[in-house]
Amino acid sequence: MKHSPVLRRCVACRKLLDRKQLWRIVRDFQDGVVLDKGMGRSAYICPNENCLKEAWQRKRFQKALRCQVKISVFEVLQNRLNQSNDSITKAI
Repeated sequence: MKHSPVLRRCVACRKLLDRKQLWRIVRDFQDGVVLDKGMGRSAYICPNENCLKEAWQRKRFQKALRCQVKISVFEVLQNRLNQSNDSITKAI
């Protein structure tokens, strides 16, 4: 039996994508807001510049997670995005 992909919606662009293509942000009951791991309320975002800007400007994570999200979370996502863009550039 073949499994269908698990779909999630980006908080910024609202596209429905396979969750493996998205970054996960979690409001963990112990550690606050964490990336990619933990159990709790989750929000997903596309790994691209426009979605990240949109989520920051319109406070999409705060609304989806129902808590305050520190700027450090966005900085980590921005660094992750820059690293993935650098590796793509080097591959070309």
